[in-house]
Amino acid sequence: MTDIPDARAGADALVAQAMESTGLEDFGGKEFREGLEVYWESAFGEAQLNGLGTAAVTANIVGSLANRLRVVDWAARHSEVAVERIEAPLVVIGMFRAGTTLFSKLLDQDPGNRALLRWEAADSVPPPSPDQFRSGPRVDAARAGMEMLETLNPKMAVVHHEEADGPTECISVMSQDFKSLSWEAVSNVPSYSRWLLAVDQRSAYEYHHLVLQVLQHGGVRGRWTLKSPHHAIALESLHAVYPDARLVLIHRDPVTLCASVCSLIQTLTSTFTDADHTRYIAEHWTAMLETSIKRVEAFRAAHPDQPIVDVQYDDLVADPVRTVARVYEAFGDELGQAPRAAMADYVSNRDQHRAGAHTYDPTEFGLDPHELAERFAGYTERYQVPTTTR
Repeated sequence: MTDIPDARAGADALVAQAMESTGLEDFGGKEFREGLEVYWESAFGEAQLNGLGTAAVTANIVGSLANRLRVVDWAARHSEVAVERIEAPLVVIGMFRAGTTLFSKLLDQDPGNRALLRWEAADSVPPPSPDQFRSGPRVDAARAGMEMLETLNPKMAVVHHEEADGPTECISVMSQDFKSLSWEAVSNVPSYSRWLLAVDQRSAYEYHHLVLQVLQHGGVRGRWTLKSPHHAIALESLHAVYPDARLVLIHRDPVTLCASVCSLIQTLTSTFTDADHTRYIAEHWTAMLETSIKRVEAFRAAHPDQPIVDVQYDDLVADPVRTVARVYEAFGDELGQAPRAAMADYVSNRDQHRAGAHTYDPTEFGLDPHELAERFAGYTERYQVPTTTR
């Protein structure tokens, strides 16, 4: 696919835009290039983007390339970045729509932790100092961009809202290596998806590691707490770069997960296309959940000594603070009184449905709940996941 001239020419044009906007040329290697070309062809050839989608995808690509240029340049000009240690990060690996956002926000209440924030993942240089970690012009700009997107599609605020100064997904950084589920979340791109599931993703994690080093170099330190369902499909690559990572796997009824993720993707992609991709979304994202489960199982079989703490979504919702405390205990830590109180305060004051309740039904996507339950029965039985469909 990378031999197709249009894909190469299209990628060249966007690379040139990023270099012109930054005045920089060094991307830190060419590992990102194949993914860029594959995604370019898939997005502009398969996703049926509307005018807004074309503009948004183009801007996202250029923005990702520009941030990568700045990150590589910062690291090159500050040799001490290379000795920054990312030690034993706590990584929530999934599953889709299983409560990872709630879990990451709880972890963010502990001042000993260091979350990857939404704004800094896309605007990493200069790295934030402690006094500008959650405020300042770049945070305001990120907030304004998110508000504009939610104005264009108000349902996005209901389905998946992130604060500009709150924890975000690792895919926001990995997208800058063009190996990331984030590109699939905004456009229906089957060719890119097949490529992503087949390619070695280590370079994305190596770049991710560099970004964490750069961000940490600004002086905001602590144990990194990270999350993304993407990690479930690339655990070997994550493990190669972060061998001491502490992994947390959250389990939820897969019938609910499938309905929720399909609703999320339809909401996100519908902003950027006028075509009906319902059938593709239903087939693709249920298959992606199945692939995620299989890859997690393969990783656990290959690395029996790798600690992974299993968490039930129902337990997380019923007693969030106790669930986090149990995870800490499993890794030999203790949740102190101050962070425990901060987490309890967050739970008491959060407005989960401030923009409205997210409702979803698998039948809206042509999915049969009973067939889904049977399809994922091995998973639910193995992990004793509470289900509502029999």
